[in-house]
Amino acid sequence: MTPRVISVCGKGGVGKTMVSAILCGELCRRKDRKALIIDADHAGGLEMALHFPGGKSINQVRVETIREIKKKNADQKDLARGIDYMVARALTERGNLAFLSLGRPEEVGCYCSVNSLLREAVEQLAVRFDFTLIDEEAGIEQVNRNVMKAVDYLLLVSDISAKAIAVAETIQKVAFKNTGETKAGLLINRAHSDAEVEEIKSRTTLDVIGWVPEDETIRRFDGQNLSFFGLPSCPASEAVIKAVARAGILC
Repeated sequence: MTPRVISVCGKGGVGKTMVSAILCGELCRRKDRKALIIDADHAGGLEMALHFPGGKSINQVRVETIREIKKKNADQKDLARGIDYMVARALTERGNLAFLSLGRPEEVGCYCSVNSLLREAVEQLAVRFDFTLIDEEAGIEQVNRNVMKAVDYLLLVSDISAKAIAVAETIQKVAFKNTGETKAGLLINRAHSDAEVEEIKSRTTLDVIGWVPEDETIRRFDGQNLSFFGLPSCPASEAVIKAVARAGILC
């Protein structure tokens, strides 16, 4: 079965938001598919890479809910019924794409509450779309918090470093432990040759679905803060699209 909910994960700095942004551009061109894009990284990198006009974030929905509880203007049951409506209002649309940002909590503390609301939002919203793409925060925190329950496929992004590969392997293990069935594939970013990728394959059990070369076009778009919706075809974008097609995504 073709994956419908894809989670892009990896160690910080390996290029997962770049991969997500390229896939968003490809989804935007496929007008026949209605897609939900979720920026689940608290830093909001995907929203910035796409220049997507932001609406309310998931965290803002959570804060409003808490405010209503404190005001005693609604009971818990009313608020639970209203979360779906509030989250739907937080969506920003562009053509066939709908965008939702997790946002950064302003108060000090852990992200457990906002990640719980994110999981509920994914479960409620994903069924309304042909495809859902989630750009996760760096590391394994959201995997540990069971945000992955609705995910069909883990698109693990890594550079060539042993540490990044190890993080990808850990993410896959934790996700499998929590779900028992999520498929996963590894995409190697900033590789230099097939030989280098073959060497990585020899030291990991992950399914390597492809590799992405260094690309001056990507560097220019990052450096000049250009929207990835305007990214032309380039070696990096072609490699990403080819890899996900090999994995059975966006076929």
